[in-house]
Amino acid sequence: MAVALSKASFGWGRSVAQIVLGIGTSHTPQMTMDPELWEDHARRDLRNPQLIGHDGEVHSYEELICETPSSVLGQLNLDEYRRKHDRAQLGLNLLATQLRDVRPDVVIVVGDDQNEFFGPEGIPAIGIFTAEIARDIPTSSQMLAGLSAGMRQSHWASHSESGYEHLVHAALAEHLTAQLSLGDFDVTRVKQQKPGTSIGHAFNFVRYRLELDAAIPFVPIFLNTYIPPNVLSPLRSYKLGQAIRRAVDAFDEDLRVAIVGSGGLSHFVVLEEFDQEVLRAIGMHDTDSIARLSRSFFRSGTSEVLNWVTAGGALEHLKMQVIDYIPGYRSPAGTGTGMAFAIWQ
Repeated sequence: MAVALSKASFGWGRSVAQIVLGIGTSHTPQMTMDPELWEDHARRDLRNPQLIGHDGEVHSYEELICETPSSVLGQLNLDEYRRKHDRAQLGLNLLATQLRDVRPDVVIVVGDDQNEFFGPEGIPAIGIFTAEIARDIPTSSQMLAGLSAGMRQSHWASHSESGYEHLVHAALAEHLTAQLSLGDFDVTRVKQQKPGTSIGHAFNFVRYRLELDAAIPFVPIFLNTYIPPNVLSPLRSYKLGQAIRRAVDAFDEDLRVAIVGSGGLSHFVVLEEFDQEVLRAIGMHDTDSIARLSRSFFRSGTSEVLNWVTAGGALEHLKMQVIDYIPGYRSPAGTGTGMAFAIWQ
């Protein structure tokens, strides 16, 4: 277990915040539904207009089928789905255990919004929520009834049926907003939550599926990955993470801080080589390789990798351990999710 540094450790006459844990986690519904429903979930891919292939370009489902190697087709069976599902549960449970054992005072969650909190009026490239409560509004029975069987079963991990009020560390959120702005990052300070909106699934997942204690506040950092054109580059995302760490280090309160990158990796087409290169580059602090990652891949679901890149920048002083990487194929077109779990400590 990490130990908070004392004032004497720094030679300063004050307490300071310290990042003691990092977590990277996929949050795909595929992990929270029975493996028997993976094929049901895959039917959504048939009509998905944003399938980004191995060349970084948009392809139809039919085009992708023609390119799928036999090695992938051999993984499309229930036994394989069950093995991968079990591995995902082990990864998630290990992350939840780390959060529980370290018990940070606050958790900074870097996630994206998909028209849950922000609407058609616009979404900031970087947003920080600074109020004291972030609400996940109740899910209507009508909305639940309209979901596919798999999405309905997994819904609890991303949104509450009855509603939930998350505690937010408003003072740290305000401090991060100010410090990042001074560091030449254009941050939108979000002080109020509009009626009828919900804090997004990227943030809820950390509370619900990773079992973050209700008494531990978080700070939601919205990184627009999903909705062009105002999407950060991979290198800019990494530098944002570095600036987040500097801001935490400058916070004049004795806090043990965890940082979570929520989302990804590749989807809705599994890009194994891309995912492995991202994990390698983050773990090695290889900013040259991060800078060379083509922005064409950071669209659709794979764009959530930027949440990991940002977290990696904030956590480069800690050692990254990839717990598991699971290519979660679910269709003959190679669609699915690259499911990954990592810890920095």
